[in-house]
Amino acid sequence: MSGGGSSSSPPPPPDDAWRDSYRRLQPHWQSVTLSHRTVIPISISRVNQFDAARLDIEMSAMLKEQLVKVFSLMKPGMLFQYEPELDAFLEFLIWRFSIWVDKPTPGIGLMNLRYRDERASETRGKVRTGLEGPGLTVAQKIWYCVATVGGQYIWARLQSFSAFRRWGDTEQRSFVRLAWILLQRVEGFYKAASFGNLLVFLCTGRYRNLIERALRARLVYGSPNMNRAVSFEYMNRQLVWNEFSEMLLLLLPLLNSSSVQNLLRPFSKDKNMDSKGDDSTCPICQISPSIPFLALPCQHRYCYYCLRTRCAAVQSFRCSRCNEPVVAMQRHNVPTGNPSSGK
Repeated sequence: MSGGGSSSSPPPPPDDAWRDSYRRLQPHWQSVTLSHRTVIPISISRVNQFDAARLDIEMSAMLKEQLVKVFSLMKPGMLFQYEPELDAFLEFLIWRFSIWVDKPTPGIGLMNLRYRDERASETRGKVRTGLEGPGLTVAQKIWYCVATVGGQYIWARLQSFSAFRRWGDTEQRSFVRLAWILLQRVEGFYKAASFGNLLVFLCTGRYRNLIERALRARLVYGSPNMNRAVSFEYMNRQLVWNEFSEMLLLLLPLLNSSSVQNLLRPFSKDKNMDSKGDDSTCPICQISPSIPFLALPCQHRYCYYCLRTRCAAVQSFRCSRCNEPVVAMQRHNVPTGNPSSGK
């Protein structure tokens, strides 16, 4: 080395120094990059969410109707006293085979929706479509069942029991009266909170009810791209049926006319309907009249009760034998000067 002083160069870094620096700085780098990422905002149709709730209610009503038909031959009114238990059982079945196994309810599935744990989604970084995120946890599923199934059942039983025992008609300062007032206030508070949640839902589109808001269970689309294959089979059937019914309504006056019936009379099975032998029986009940009456002006013989009920039920009753309008009725073997009106 030239010069008066000697300079020493720093020793070279070890081979694994860059690896240690990368491991030490990686968490800081990830925090910086994630802070600049934003979650893509999503907008779920409020109408679809309300429709999903309505479809679930209709599905429960259909299951209840079928279950009631099973017990239709048993004692009448037996299921009425167990109606809260029946509703809770059906709601539990829907929860067990949908939400508990990470599947949407029938109404939610028809609207292409699913439940997402919003707490876990908020801690994540930027996502691809804004619809990703884990489903509900086991705790959320259990609390959902407790709130929807158990809560509704207990509240329905409390209301029916208090109404049956007439808690509201007791003395002013009794314990039962205080319990009745407490139930009324809790119900009023819940309705007010539900109304406030509805207003917030209409503004933000998140959490249809208080249970979803408390559990942070949000409805999001199950698939970002869903092809809507519309089948017009049932619509075509409905249109054909409507046109067919309108055609029948147009042809109905013609079918009731006496000319058409007289035209079709030769092709009917009762070709000897106007013969004298058939006049011995009532054309309605097909037995010999116990109290014979004549229909005027055609003078065909009927039972009194058969002819009287037909004239009272139909304003323009026509004779079953000759299709002539019946304007009056008289007893058989009575002079025709004093007929009794059948109107």
